[in-house]
Amino acid sequence: MNRIRLIAVPAAVALCAVLAVAGCKKKEAEAPVVATPPPAATVAAPPPMMTPAPIAASVTSVDLGNAAGADMKIATPMTTFGAKDKIIAAVGTRAGAAATPAKIGARWTHVDSNQTVNEESRDVQLQGDQAWDFEITNSKPWPTGKYKVEVMLDGSVVQTREFDVK
Repeated sequence: MNRIRLIAVPAAVALCAVLAVAGCKKKEAEAPVVATPPPAATVAAPPPMMTPAPIAASVTSVDLGNAAGADMKIATPMTTFGAKDKIIAAVGTRAGAAATPAKIGARWTHVDSNQTVNEESRDVQLQGDQAWDFEITNSKPWPTGKYKVEVMLDGSVVQTREFDVK
């Protein structure tokens, strides 16, 4: 029986030695981790160059008076008129280089009675800087009180001026 033991012990020791060597064996080097670069940022194309829109027609001024010059501008602007005065609204407009068809108008109102005194509009070709006159007269004296004129461009009120008749 002693013989079997002796053989079994060296075999067991040898097995442990093999397992120990196998456990101590260096691990193979793992493949290096290569970081993938982030996707290249896409640069948005700049917006296409916009050609400037043509300058829209606009009303640049409204002056009131009782006399206008040959250039259709008011020489002496006023806000108070006499009961027998002619009342003129000189309307300045501006448009681009090309002629722009438009409708320009004036609505005169007696504010105290909320009555429209006169309303007029014209189809015009606006180009560059121009002046247009609108006027009201009355064969009888104007009722005293507060009035206003609303200047319209293509149907929309763009400027308002108030005045008095005394």
